[in-house]
Amino acid sequence: MVDVARPTDRLAYLAYRTAAELAQRVPVRVGEPAARTLGRMLSVAQPERRRIVRRNLERAYGRRRGELATRRSVAAAFESYGRYWLELFRLPTRPDEVIAGFSIEGFEPIAEATARGDGAILALPHLGGWEAAALWMTSQGHPLTAVVERVEPPELLEWFVSVRRAIGVEVIPLGPDVGTSALRTLREGKALALLCDRDLSGDGVEVEFFGERTTLPSGPALLALRTGAPLFPSAVYFRAGGGHHAVVRPPLETTRQGKLRDNIVELTQRLAFELEDLIRVAPEQWHMMQPNWPSDRTTRRRFLPTRLSDVWA
Repeated sequence: MVDVARPTDRLAYLAYRTAAELAQRVPVRVGEPAARTLGRMLSVAQPERRRIVRRNLERAYGRRRGELATRRSVAAAFESYGRYWLELFRLPTRPDEVIAGFSIEGFEPIAEATARGDGAILALPHLGGWEAAALWMTSQGHPLTAVVERVEPPELLEWFVSVRRAIGVEVIPLGPDVGTSALRTLREGKALALLCDRDLSGDGVEVEFFGERTTLPSGPALLALRTGAPLFPSAVYFRAGGGHHAVVRPPLETTRQGKLRDNIVELTQRLAFELEDLIRVAPEQWHMMQPNWPSDRTTRRRFLPTRLSDVWA
């Protein structure tokens, strides 16, 4: 039987490709306000996604705020989302511009770990624009690998992968051999980037995250415990006026004690707390627009990927 892409999948592919072409052609002075406007339009067109963003901002701020402040934060989150897409679409064609506007703190331990041949695991939330850090790393001669989830249609997946390859990132497709490939990457002494504030597979470990119980992926903890590669909580923030700033926190303690499963749960919980701290620095840049807690899943609408990072495990 021949697989036939659904019309909506084909339309999604064409929409992404068209948007990328436009983003690469229009000048910045036109593209940036247009991206912000499109982000705000999306917040109006998709009330369920707007509801999720509002709930997540309340989680990140740790309290309910006034209605006006909340609405402004929600609008800012969708504008940040629009900026994310604009910058990502333009990334392969403007590498020098991105590198010139990039700064990072705490990178030395990553460089030291990969130089020793230990590998390094970069655990990130869906925050700001981590692809800028990927471009900066590869431009500095540090190989980087990431895991990609399969999406439909295949042409869309291949295009997503090509965007990463254009900035020097090696891609591991999500599938039966993903664990073996990720282990090999770390044992080769390379850095592995994992977005880990959302349990895409649904088989993660239960933790407390922003005061509620949910599941987060076990992969970062499992890989760190199996290989000894240091696990670095990290984030990349948009800077006002352009550019990016990355923060790499000290590696988490990964000494094994007792049962492996217990170690995985304990390490994932510590990682969750680190991710909370990183997100709270800039809650409006947190592009988590999908249900992530049991209390969010009052409806089961099918979302298209909200950002390319949604197809990265």
